[in-house]
Amino acid sequence: MTRRSVIHSSVAGSVLMPGLLSELLADDRSKAGPADPLAPRRPHHAAKAKHVIFLYMSGGVSHVDTFDPKPALTADHGKQVTLDHPETRNRPGYEKLFLKKPQWAFRPNARCGTEVSDLFPHVRGVADELCVIRSMHGDHSNHYNATLGIHTGSFNIARPSIGAWVSYGLGSPNRNLPSFMVLAPRTPYAGTQVWASDFLPGSHQGTRVVPGAQPMADIKPRVARSRQEKELAALAALNRSHLAKRPDDNDLAARIRSFETAFGMQVAAPEAFDLSGESDATLAMYGLPRGSTKGFAWQCLMARRLVERGVRFVELIDTGSSGNWDSHGNMQDHARLAKNVDQPMAGLIQDLKQRGLLEDTLLVWTSEFGRTPFNNKPDAAGREHHPWAFSTWLAGAGVKSGAVHGRTDEHGIRVADHGVHVHDLHATVLHLLGLDHERLTYRHAGRDFRLTDVAGKVVHNILV
Repeated sequence: MTRRSVIHSSVAGSVLMPGLLSELLADDRSKAGPADPLAPRRPHHAAKAKHVIFLYMSGGVSHVDTFDPKPALTADHGKQVTLDHPETRNRPGYEKLFLKKPQWAFRPNARCGTEVSDLFPHVRGVADELCVIRSMHGDHSNHYNATLGIHTGSFNIARPSIGAWVSYGLGSPNRNLPSFMVLAPRTPYAGTQVWASDFLPGSHQGTRVVPGAQPMADIKPRVARSRQEKELAALAALNRSHLAKRPDDNDLAARIRSFETAFGMQVAAPEAFDLSGESDATLAMYGLPRGSTKGFAWQCLMARRLVERGVRFVELIDTGSSGNWDSHGNMQDHARLAKNVDQPMAGLIQDLKQRGLLEDTLLVWTSEFGRTPFNNKPDAAGREHHPWAFSTWLAGAGVKSGAVHGRTDEHGIRVADHGVHVHDLHATVLHLLGLDHERLTYRHAGRDFRLTDVAGKVVHNILV
């Protein structure tokens, strides 16, 4: 009897969820790493953050309607401009463009003065905890490519997700939960590559959780735990024997570790997803009705519970029933989208702070790009894709609070100073976790790869 036949028989039906089994049997191409690929690893330098919560707004949020106030854009509404840029040159209808004013008023936070639009009144209330970057920019205007870029650092070719890199660099303090978890009702642009490990060991791939009554399918064991333990022990013995003859087979080590995690998840995951012990005050803070298992409020509360339990990287993707932020036809779509996430995000920040978790948890809020401060018709209701400039904010571990970094021009079209490229954002996130983005490498196909490729600078101005 071979290892593979054992995996496909009794253990496959009792120890592992079916979806995880197929991932474990897939051919990953890892060539280096510890015997236990998820064992906690020391960072390169002292870390400010131990965990990351990545809040991803899929579809492209308009910076000039949310976090980048532009009085001149309001004053010059309807005026014609001509832009000299490779992406607009020689495209019929896009030579002559008309400025479009913000559709929501901006007001300052009472304590720090950071201006946030009326789309996010709850987030504005906690803006004294945020560092808003108004000078983000990327390399691509298509959803797929820009989504790939903000997650993997590569705008054109599949590469490991930032969550997989963090898991690879630091490992996990909890043996019974994945180190990288993704809470997403639907897959975003770029699909599962958003949380893929690609050439990194397969155990670093993100585990997707779908909000609902059963966030993880088939988590309940089908046979008694005592029988499972015997099956797992038998499988472990076969794996150790196999590994002893192939000491450099790191993918086998990754699979062994994943079997152990899957076994532990049968107890750890149901406990983590059980919100019955949360107080009414906590649920109200997030705007989550008791008993609800859907919506961005549920995702935010679950993020807090997961980092409490040692999950290293949690991504929340806003692709719920309200759609996404791709507001070509009507910017008023932003109103219902913002209402869905505003209070939950503010509640998450408040909850983390009151529990002392904000000190070592880094929050990153972003989209794949912004939206144009102009359109090709003076009366256009929507906005188009805009990678030249957009806004992102960070909060928590090691980040300046109540701060604004960078600036766009008077109309929000291009970055004016202190630009932050996607690679720079990634380098900064890794730095806060104690990882040097130039040293966090993985040899694959004859070269050393890294999240920031051959670019990226840590944005020290936003750090305390």
